[in-house]
Formats: sequence, C-alpha cells, structure tokens
Amino acid sequence: MPVSFDDRLVVAISSRALFNLEESHRVFEEQGVDAYCRYQIEHENEVLEPGVAFGLAKKLLALNSDGRAWAEVVLISRNSADTGLRIFNSMQHYDLGITRAAFSGGESPYRYVSSFNAHLYLSADPRDVGRALADGFAAATILPSHVGMNTGDQLRIAFDGDAVVFGDDAERVFQQHGLNAFAASERAAADTPLPGGPFKNVLAALQRIQSAYPPERAPIRTALFTARSAPAHERVIRTLRAWQIRIDEAVFLGGLDKGQFLKSFGADIFFDDQQGHCDSARQHVPTGHVPHGIANES
Repeated sequence: MPVSFDDRLVVAISSRALFNLEESHRVFEEQGVDAYCRYQIEHENEVLEPGVAFGLAKKLLALNSDGRAWAEVVLISRNSADTGLRIFNSMQHYDLGITRAAFSGGESPYRYVSSFNAHLYLSADPRDVGRALADGFAAATILPSHVGMNTGDQLRIAFDGDAVVFGDDAERVFQQHGLNAFAASERAAADTPLPGGPFKNVLAALQRIQSAYPPERAPIRTALFTARSAPAHERVIRTLRAWQIRIDEAVFLGGLDKGQFLKSFGADIFFDDQQGHCDSARQHVPTGHVPHGIANES
C-alpha cells in the first residue's frame, strides 16, 4: 500500500537552502556545469556545512521523535543523482532523517513540489520560488545569513501578516492611498475576516500539530510580527479567530524595525514579503523572502 503524507506537514527544501554550497555554486557560476560536476564528485566525501535552513529542517524532523509522524522534509535539487551523492552523504553525517529526494539534473526542480504534496517550498532560487507561489504553494527564497542556529528544542516560526499569512488586499490600500486611508479602511472592515495569503495553510498545519499537546508542552511556537499598529490590530485578531487558528505571540510594531524583536523571540525562521524587512531580519534570524503581493510587483 502506498505511503501517504495526508496527516503530515510536508516541507520541500533545496540543497542550497539546507547546506552551505557557496563554494561549489561559485564553481558552477564561473566555470560551468562540467567543472561543477567534477568538483562535487571530487569532494563527495567532504561533509557540507549546515546552511541557513538546516536548523529548521532539523527541528521539523525532531517533531517525529515521540513516535508520531508529524513532519516530512524532502529534498528537491537541481543536482543529478551523481553529484547529489555528496548531499546524501552530508544528510547521513548529520543524521537528519531525510530519506526522500528528487534530483532534477539541471532542470528546475520546483515541479516536484506538487508531487510531494508539500505545504511549503524553501529554495535559494527566487525564480523557482516565484513559480511555486504562482501555482498556489507557500514558498520563500532563503536569504544568505550568517546567524547561528537557535539552540532551544522548541521549533519557533515567525510570520509577517499582510501578503504572507493574509492576502495583500489591505497592503494594496496602504501602498496606493497611504496610511490614513489604510487605517480608515481597516477600522471599517474590522469585523470582516481578511482573505488568506499563501502561508495560511502552513499556519493551519502547524496548528494541527500544536493542538495535540497541552499549550505548555507544545513543540512549536508561532508568532506574528506585523508593521500594523492600533487600530488596524483588531481585524488581524478577528481574522485568526474566524479561521480558528491560534497564534502564540503577536507583535504590532507600527513600523519599527523587526530584526531585534525577532531575535528576542528566537525565531528559527521568519517569513516576510518585503525585501527591506527581510534584509533587516536576516541579520538576526534565518529569513525567507516571500515574493508575493503588491510589494513585489514590477
């Protein structure tokens, strides 16, 4: 009988998000695919250093340690099976428990996101991320960062609100008509739930895992970090209530820089649609840019 991922949170992750492949990618960019293949084969017994999303993957897989299959992490990579041997060797070295992978041999691997029924796709390639978002999947570009991994056992995931967890309807009002119009619009629509954004289903999947534990023992903690402030807070709270989704912490920053607040939360990863917020956040925590909504339209 075929294996099913129906009750699991499935995250598809690229090799460049999982491991530090800067040197081998430099070889590819400067010398081409043949030199890259030789380089990977020559170094296949050298263990790769953890990448930006390594800590996230490790904690996702740790959710299964109590015998319940909560999460599945799958690798999808542009490598061939031949050059991908180094990646498999590194996963085994770190005892990551990733057993499923797709190596696309130079072509874009994002098409396998749907085949794995992934809730979330993380990649270092913004083109693949954009395609996945266009196809209706939650996806983010993992940005370069040199921050250390959060050493706590609990998985901590932070989200921006508009254009990430929620749709970008309210953000469009702000971008097109300014702050006063945005505040007035949100006050008038305080009782009307916001539409869901690309990460709504990710948050719902995290909620399903959380609900199996008493709050004080939940292995996951979520947080919303939004540039909104009062009175625009009310619609956010009522929307999550209408969705029956619990968010553990909500920080309404009113335009303050998010980086230090995310560090205080101890985020294993933060997702935001605006590049400026991401550039600040990645100085403090692993960060994924979600190129969705009006802020990312050319």
